[in-house]
Amino acid sequence: MLINIMYHHANKEVFSNSVEMLEAHFAYIKAHFTCVLPGENITQTSVCLTFDDGYCDFYFLVYPLLKKYQLKALLAFSSAYLIPNSSLLAEERMAFSHQEAHANYKKGTFCTIEEMKEMIASGHVMVASHAHSHTNLCLPNTDMELEIKTSKKLLEEALGVEVSSFVFPFGKYNAAILEETQKHYRFIFRIGNALQSDFSGIRGLNYRINGDGMQTPHALFCLKNLTLFWLKGFFKKVLG
Repeated sequence: MLINIMYHHANKEVFSNSVEMLEAHFAYIKAHFTCVLPGENITQTSVCLTFDDGYCDFYFLVYPLLKKYQLKALLAFSSAYLIPNSSLLAEERMAFSHQEAHANYKKGTFCTIEEMKEMIASGHVMVASHAHSHTNLCLPNTDMELEIKTSKKLLEEALGVEVSSFVFPFGKYNAAILEETQKHYRFIFRIGNALQSDFSGIRGLNYRINGDGMQTPHALFCLKNLTLFWLKGFFKKVLG
């Protein structure tokens, strides 16, 4: 069984969990599950942690917890927001709101290339493409080559690693978009609150459980929720 979980921020006003909640959550995962990255072997109780967008609070607040609890995470990053480094203090960079992050990316609202290289080298973080400009790929006149293929190239050149995973922005895709994405990536993720057996996913897609705004550190893993997530995965596999 593979449980993919989706998060965004730490200590933010929206799409977030407190650092205290994340720490308790990670401690629970460390005690009860095997944490894996795309392509690694699946056990009976495997969890893949995924963080979307690559906000700088991931580097300053989440990454230290990953190291503390010896966990790993997939960081989905949009290549348009790559910058080498930032001279601003951590507090200044994290002070921007969720809504302000993209417009102020040159000020370091997202992880820098230098920071991502450090995290990748640690073995605790793998980077995925989150398209180039974090756009809804289903919108008319979207440049699919730029968003899907070029984003991979830009990330690989900047970070010096293979990028084999893709995370659909906003979970939006259609059959043609999925087919094109599968030409360039081995592992493809979306939202959907469903379980799967391994990283081959369900009909080529890895579904993720929403981990933002958790009420307790272990709520996602209670029997009721896991049963609902399993049933959703089963029906998606059978009915499409």
